[in-house]
Amino acid sequence: MIKDWILVRGGGDLATGTIYKLCKSGFSVLVTEIAHPSAIRRYVAFSEAVYEKNAIVEDMTCTLVEDWEQACSVMNEGRPALMIDPNCEILKEHHPSVVVDAILAKKNLGTNRSMADCTIALGPGFCAGVDVDYVIETKRGHNLGRVITEGMAAANTGIPGVIGGYGKERVIHAPVAGELFHRAKISDFVQKDQVIAVIHSSDGLEEVRASISGILRGLIRDGYPVTKGFKIADIDPRESEKENCFTISDKARCIAGGVLEAILYHRNNK
Repeated sequence: MIKDWILVRGGGDLATGTIYKLCKSGFSVLVTEIAHPSAIRRYVAFSEAVYEKNAIVEDMTCTLVEDWEQACSVMNEGRPALMIDPNCEILKEHHPSVVVDAILAKKNLGTNRSMADCTIALGPGFCAGVDVDYVIETKRGHNLGRVITEGMAAANTGIPGVIGGYGKERVIHAPVAGELFHRAKISDFVQKDQVIAVIHSSDGLEEVRASISGILRGLIRDGYPVTKGFKIADIDPRESEKENCFTISDKARCIAGGVLEAILYHRNNK
């Protein structure tokens, strides 16, 4: 059985950057997820293991497990294990050395310092030194990836970071509630106003059109039930960046570096 392990809450694309780096650095990692994850950048999100049993990101495979024994078997292979456990019931019987809240809900959904010797949270909604030991800045810019030991990360502005000259324009939200179906796929080059998906709503069929021209970097899972205003797609205006759809982003890697720094700092100074 594994005694020294890390629990990461959440398996979206930014969380996956952290999970990947921790596994590559020699740590045993168990990921907890909700029953129906809503990742947009699905090709670089270990949360897809919930649906597919295995999720491959770059050269690493994350496997869905049902219990601690299965988790240990996967972690002993140097790979991340993923368990559907939104409330971290696993902590009642098994105790990690580190807990990382990588849900990125912009608020605290229950993570606290009693969960492990070292607790880390990504982004706003947490106070370092109070809710958790460390907070990692997730806002693009000068402080991205910075380890915060006192206080909070920058507040959520609701405006996506600028890529290729576009900010909020590159993110698409559901115009109505209903079940979404694809009319394009991740990595496709799409033109502005091209139909990329349709939503079957109570009032009929609603088309979802590309807000700008570029590479469709993210698109929520086919058949996913969405609410009005739900984030469903992400377009990268840089036509040359198609391969980025299949690799962990610079932002995710930078945040992951902050997490690794916080863990090593804690172990060497506490």
